[in-house]
Amino acid sequence: MKNLSWFNKIVFILNVLLLLCTLIGYILPYLAPKLFPLLAVFTLILPALLVLNFICALYWAVQLKKQAVLSLTVFLIGYIFFPTFYKFSEKNLEKEENDFIVLSYNVRLFNLFKWIKNENVPENIKKFIEQQQPDVICFQEYSHSADYELSDYKFRHIITHGNKIKTGQAIFSKYLIINEGEIALPNSDNNVIYADIVKDKDTIRIYSLHLQSINISTKIQDGTIDEDKSKMIVERLSIGFKEQQLQSELILSHIDDFDGKKIVCGDMNNTAYSYTYRNIRGEMKDAFLEAGKGFGRTYNFNYYPARIDYILVDDVFEVKQFQTFTEFKNSDHFPIMARLKIKE
Repeated sequence: MKNLSWFNKIVFILNVLLLLCTLIGYILPYLAPKLFPLLAVFTLILPALLVLNFICALYWAVQLKKQAVLSLTVFLIGYIFFPTFYKFSEKNLEKEENDFIVLSYNVRLFNLFKWIKNENVPENIKKFIEQQQPDVICFQEYSHSADYELSDYKFRHIITHGNKIKTGQAIFSKYLIINEGEIALPNSDNNVIYADIVKDKDTIRIYSLHLQSINISTKIQDGTIDEDKSKMIVERLSIGFKEQQLQSELILSHIDDFDGKKIVCGDMNNTAYSYTYRNIRGEMKDAFLEAGKGFGRTYNFNYYPARIDYILVDDVFEVKQFQTFTEFKNSDHFPIMARLKIKE
């Protein structure tokens, strides 16, 4: 510190603050959000913090300063022990007769309120499904507003709630559904549905989940954030993280009570660095981490590659391919799809 210029001293102080924020982000996925609900925001920006640590390490390294070791160490801890932010290679194994494909997609009510200036969104999604031909589809924010007669999917489990506008979730399957149900989430419009499908001699439970949104959007007026809305954001963050914790615990309990093969799909409204994701995933495999490529961005946000939709599978499944269709912009989410095989 003594040998640093005044400018480097300021950079170092900011660097230390960055290190502390990053370390907090590392710890929080292991702590219940109800203990520190506002601090949980660090799990949302942890990838950005990792990138900043890497930049700081480079900044000090080009000057041959020992401060580079701190940032590089913190960066490597995150890179090694946390879910990958960016996948450089993908897996695409040869197709076999016993492979089956699962697709998950938050369709945002099929554009019922014209958020997207395109009258053909429902038809576009239908054509996309017909082109990809998944064996099982999990729709979140499903609405009966779209006439969805997909003839290839004879078996369906659909649950919607609401008075004037009914919204919910749907599981469409080419395989026989022998059991179905719902996990009601307290004090929430969100829910979880599940269906037990029969593929050959195997029974597989498919979960489709849609968890509480943390509602961080706001309006900026005259170049400043409205103070009242800022307070609302803080309150919403606190409520959202607490609700997600409760919901994840209810879901995990239900998942653990089923002894058979399981696949969990859907929109968690949180990142892979969160308590929510870690809790629900447990010992399951993340299909993106197994076979995906790139950032895995599933939410159409311009400034940040947010991955908040997932396909999680038991270890009995081999993930042979994973795709994120970021070019298909017919919702505020992108479809994700995994080609799977049951291990012999």
